[in-house]
Amino acid sequence: MNIDFPPPSNGIYNNAGSSRKLCNYCEHQDLQRMEQEIYTEGFFNLTDDNVYKSQVIKDIDGNIGQLLKTDAKFYAIHVSPSEKELLAMGSTEQEQAETMKRYIREVFIPEYAKNFNKGLSAKNIKFYGKIHFNRDRSDNRLNIHCHLIVSRKDRSNKVKISPLTNHRNTKKGVITGGFDRTALFKNVEKGFDKLFGYHRQLSETFEYCNTMKNGTVTDKLQMQERELSTPKDDFAGEKKKIVDIQTDENIKTQTNKNVKTSSDTSIQQQISTSVNQSTNNSVSKSSNGDALSSLFSILPSATDVNLMDEQQPLKPKKKKKRRPRLG
Repeated sequence: MNIDFPPPSNGIYNNAGSSRKLCNYCEHQDLQRMEQEIYTEGFFNLTDDNVYKSQVIKDIDGNIGQLLKTDAKFYAIHVSPSEKELLAMGSTEQEQAETMKRYIREVFIPEYAKNFNKGLSAKNIKFYGKIHFNRDRSDNRLNIHCHLIVSRKDRSNKVKISPLTNHRNTKKGVITGGFDRTALFKNVEKGFDKLFGYHRQLSETFEYCNTMKNGTVTDKLQMQERELSTPKDDFAGEKKKIVDIQTDENIKTQTNKNVKTSSDTSIQQQISTSVNQSTNNSVSKSSNGDALSSLFSILPSATDVNLMDEQQPLKPKKKKKRRPRLG
């Protein structure tokens, strides 16, 4: 599971003003899919589906009480499952989109709210999500991911919350609470596995990826040792696939042999039947002694015998005449 927070910019992720640009971007795939009559998904929040874009912009842009002009008004979040995770979420795009919304509502947003350490729950978070089915510059077969637009203020429009703060769990001072992104990544990963019954390999975990990217040499070596000592179900699965393929090949080979034997037997039966029918027809043509000659007529005639196969008599050699000697 890949989760990232795109930093504010001057483009579609400019969060100091209106959320209109980001909302427009979130809909850029819909027109093409509708022209091709392919399934699409509208905006959604904690309780509602297919929310109009105008309503999303109004809710996000209107929830900015006591924020300065240059303050962030909202944040963007990308939630991108891997191909293996998507397969665990469903077999069709529609199933995967529905389970993605369920994951956002039941796991991600509750953990997001809890991670601020301000006593917030999922009901306190004002957010909207949009499912995307394709991703540019990706060779993966499955690319479904979710764009989230989360308000800087809670639903009451009183509490400021920022997932980009450097505070973790501050209890004293002007700023209390905080946001631990590492804890969020681990918790939503565990929540995904529990929700969908997903058996995650060590190499798929956030802990492994983070260690191999940012850890010390010692940490990386220890992680590799853990990986080597952990049994991998993938190998057993691949082994089973190989056995299944070999079994299928054996079945095909035996079937082809049986078909060939059956075909040969059928041909021999047809030849025998044809000969018997010809014999019976020839014998029945005459009852006054011609039956024997008719029977011989179906056998190969003398003209069918290859005369070159018979031994040819050797021709006697001609004696050469001796010339008389001149005296």
